[in-house]
Amino acid sequence: MTYPTQPTASHFIDGQYVEDRSGTPIPVVYPATGEVIATVYAATPAIIDRALTAAGRAQKAWGQMTGTQRGRILRRAADILRDRNHDLSVLETMDTGKPLQETLVADATSAADALEYFGGLAGSLTGEHIQLGADFVYTKREPLGVCVGIGAWNYPTQIAAWKGAPALACGNAMVFKPSETTPLCALKVAEILHEAGLPAGLYNVIQGMGEVGAALVTDPRVDKVSLTGSVPTGRKVYAAAAAHIKHVTMELGGKSPILVFDDADIEDAVGGAILGNFYSSGQVCSNGTRVFVQKGIKEAFLKRLKERVETAILGDPLDEATNFGPMVSERQMNIVLGYIEAGKAEGARLVTGGTRVDRAGYFLAPTVFADVTDDMSIAREEIFGPVMSVLDFTDEADAIARANDTDFGLAAGVFTRDLTRAHRVVAAFEAGTCYINTYNLAPVEAPFGGSKMSGVGRENSKAAIEHYSQLKSVYVAMGKVEAPY
Repeated sequence: MTYPTQPTASHFIDGQYVEDRSGTPIPVVYPATGEVIATVYAATPAIIDRALTAAGRAQKAWGQMTGTQRGRILRRAADILRDRNHDLSVLETMDTGKPLQETLVADATSAADALEYFGGLAGSLTGEHIQLGADFVYTKREPLGVCVGIGAWNYPTQIAAWKGAPALACGNAMVFKPSETTPLCALKVAEILHEAGLPAGLYNVIQGMGEVGAALVTDPRVDKVSLTGSVPTGRKVYAAAAAHIKHVTMELGGKSPILVFDDADIEDAVGGAILGNFYSSGQVCSNGTRVFVQKGIKEAFLKRLKERVETAILGDPLDEATNFGPMVSERQMNIVLGYIEAGKAEGARLVTGGTRVDRAGYFLAPTVFADVTDDMSIAREEIFGPVMSVLDFTDEADAIARANDTDFGLAAGVFTRDLTRAHRVVAAFEAGTCYINTYNLAPVEAPFGGSKMSGVGRENSKAAIEHYSQLKSVYVAMGKVEAPY
């Protein structure tokens, strides 16, 4: 099958596509049909070396440019992404299986937002002057050097830009390894960046599985590692980076809570729960998969939730009428089916869904369990699929305590008309990204990231600048040097 903007080789290094078929072949499967639509080849040691060498060489001159000059290129790339949004969205759909209705508004557009935002910010990255009597100190914000980005399979275009945009704005070079499950979209981000004027070598994409990531993370030429992935992967990458004292950003998984109080607008709360569980077929790290509903509105909430979920249109993801697509892979589908069976076995009440859809591809019906208790595996473990657990609660303090009773801390949300309570609950949440009367919005202007096992550091916003640059302090003496001998 051919499709728009198809990349022409497995890797993008030093401003051009590069192929090396001696690497392990990686089939690219279209999740809606199970069809192999492309093959890429894992990076060999020679490819890894070539990418890191190019990045190290190019970064020196890039870091000496003004922020305004760097930003101009990033903003130009954002414009190109927007101009090609349709074709890039089709590619995203082919790569991930997400419906075109979704990718048209959430993927290349989000990547363009990141490039535009950090392109605009680049010229404002300054230090400060600190007066100390006649003496003074000034600070300079400097790039880290070569950054490695390791992407997840759920948002390949967005993640490639969320990591690349702040890194480049700060004067770094990047070597990006997308997930082997969705390897195509990052290549187009690299291609467009260089078309926009990015000097060769500054944004490189190489393919591969865990061993390629490990080679990048442990290479002494790498100064920073940014990972989006699971907690088990994060543990390995964080430990490897720590052994070499590298800068890190870890954006990991979650088992996030949504609290729905009796006074909430039920339509809004149901809508938030849908966005927090079934967008991207449930394959979103920040999903609010534990929905705590106050007992007074529990049955009304479940009734309306079932009605709305059962109107989801499952079908060809390239048909813009479709709003619910397949799982990204057969493996992930089977993992989620295992959790659905566990939910049934542990006594949760199946409200809707719970089955594989009888059609080609990796489709699961959106699934809701009620009467879920805190000790059930579907309430404790990250499923990463379209499975919502609805739990009961009676009072606020109990709900907050149970919401926080998890090793994760990525996101949390609350639905209530009482804004005093809303702010009180959010203050008590142990999570890095919180929502009041909405869920799962992630504008580039706001920091995104978690606490506890959900990661360290923040992506997006001005906060990301701190994670892609370092400060140099310069003390300037205006008088004589006094010494004791």
